[in-house]
Amino acid sequence: MEEQKENRPLHAGLPEVDDLCRRMAKHMDLNGGVKQKSRLDGQEPTLITSITSCASNFSDPVYKEIAISNGYVNRMSKDELKTKLAEYKLDTSGVKDVLRKRLKNYYKKQKLTHVVLKDSSSHDTYYDYICVIDFEATCEECNKPDYIHEIIEFPIVLVNTKTLEIEDTFQRYVKPEIKTNLSEFCITLTGITQDIVDTADTFPEVLRSVVDWMREKELGTKYKYAILTDGSWDMSKFLNMQCHISRVKYPRFAKKWINIRKCYGNFYKVPRTQTKLTTMLEKLGMNYDGRLHSGLDDSKNIARIAVRMLRDGCELRVNERLHGGLLVNVCSSLPFEGAPVPQYPCFKN
Repeated sequence: MEEQKENRPLHAGLPEVDDLCRRMAKHMDLNGGVKQKSRLDGQEPTLITSITSCASNFSDPVYKEIAISNGYVNRMSKDELKTKLAEYKLDTSGVKDVLRKRLKNYYKKQKLTHVVLKDSSSHDTYYDYICVIDFEATCEECNKPDYIHEIIEFPIVLVNTKTLEIEDTFQRYVKPEIKTNLSEFCITLTGITQDIVDTADTFPEVLRSVVDWMREKELGTKYKYAILTDGSWDMSKFLNMQCHISRVKYPRFAKKWINIRKCYGNFYKVPRTQTKLTTMLEKLGMNYDGRLHSGLDDSKNIARIAVRMLRDGCELRVNERLHGGLLVNVCSSLPFEGAPVPQYPCFKN
């Protein structure tokens, strides 16, 4: 649904990172600790209670060496970057900014190998799996602001963060309940035909199949995992709206997720305009594989981006959540927390 996501307005209640940092600073004491205050602009205290005073961690001389290395990398041409990456047997595909970040992270990793960080968060266990989800939903060529999107495809791509491979996939089509007939625009865009949705299960039935599949993979029990999406809308808009339509409670496992667009922009230092799915692939030196706007194919390509970012040294962290039906940023300094054990859909009264 990238076509639909790109035409959306910005969420009025979503604070930008710089603004969030400024507001957090107001709650810091002179020693860098957190003042005893339970709320921040009406949000839960978890946004500030886990802020760590990590300045002491950077007193080690190795960080000066890293800064010098970064300056050296910044002055390199694209050809020089490729030559140096090839020397270390690293990937040489992508634009200059991507190559620069890849080399910097390689040097950083090498220099920090023998450094014991004092920050307790360094001992956190990363997610064992990342579940990439990219819904397809009903749509018109020109959606009105109050248009009701219904999920018609529920795909999941399971990425093993240890092997950096796509380990498995899940896909189910969903029968819409309100607008049962798909628009010609929707059929052309997604490739999902009327016959497909007519014979599909309803959303609560599909959600039950999702939970069965995730439990079979032992997600939330044996393995720590997180949800990852291409933007904010899949969870905060499409899934949220669908749960209201189907009168089921919003699933707890989907209340927090990794917005890969934010991670990509922050990691490679690029503006928001360069974080569309196809643009991210292009900048990383990859082509789209499959049919654009197929939920499963989109999810696979998003997973490819996630794997490349993990290889480049990026820690993909949960950075958004749904709270009281509203989209909220999650502080990047919080410890890694896996999503809960998936529960079967519970109907509202």
